[in-house]
Amino acid sequence: MANFDQAEGLRRMLAGPKPRVLTFLSALKDEEKSGMLVNLGVSLARQGSQVLMIDTRASDDSIGAWMNARNDRTLLDVAKQQRTMSEAIKIVASGLSVTMLARHSITSTGLIAENSRQLSRVFDHLVSSSDLVVVDTDIDAEDSFPLSSLDDSEIVIQVSADPTRIKAAYGLIKRVSNRLGRRQYGILVSGASEKEARLIYTNMAQAASRYLAVPLHFVGYVPEDEHVRKAAHLGRSVIDAFPKACASMAFSRLAAQLATTARSTLCLKGVPELGVGLGI
Repeated sequence: MANFDQAEGLRRMLAGPKPRVLTFLSALKDEEKSGMLVNLGVSLARQGSQVLMIDTRASDDSIGAWMNARNDRTLLDVAKQQRTMSEAIKIVASGLSVTMLARHSITSTGLIAENSRQLSRVFDHLVSSSDLVVVDTDIDAEDSFPLSSLDDSEIVIQVSADPTRIKAAYGLIKRVSNRLGRRQYGILVSGASEKEARLIYTNMAQAASRYLAVPLHFVGYVPEDEHVRKAAHLGRSVIDAFPKACASMAFSRLAAQLATTARSTLCLKGVPELGVGLGI
């Protein structure tokens, strides 16, 4: 049932910059990660980007659950030719859609080889039709992503000012870098002021450079704001419910930075910092 035009895919690749895939790992609680991703996704769509959010975790608190995506219509079902692509993708709002990778969380070794290859093809085809792909995922016991394609994506680690969360975030970087080798990781700080966020980033960057030989870059930060929780209780994004809130301003400016970079040919490799001056 899935129909992939390889020639069209090649034309798109040659026509412009490669779509950005942002793979998010988090040292925070699941609901904090999902809340951040939902608000970021809405903000990115507001910037005019075509944003696809992919849930690989399939939990009660992952982005698919937050956006009411159906877990009986997944990309794995498309790979097995049991669903069409349009059935597997839910349009949330203009410019924003969401899909589930599978009905349950899967590991890198949890699929037979043929299903894994077909799923990777489905993923690559889907990525080619989006400006930005935001992936909500975890690493498994082998320190691997559920899809090998994510190894080549831009990996962003979400962290907070809590020392235990900083230690957990550093542990995630160490685990992934031990498998993938030297590559860059983004740091996004939640629930902190700009001064606190940049200090956290600087300390983590110094430790990662010294002990792991891994470069980090500062993606940005979102301040602590009660309006985020209030909006979640209303079933809305903070930018929709409270557009003047500090967090709304933060998400808008962070999204503007990411969207601008997505529309350019700029590659993050070698860029030491892409901080977002939020002015709050």
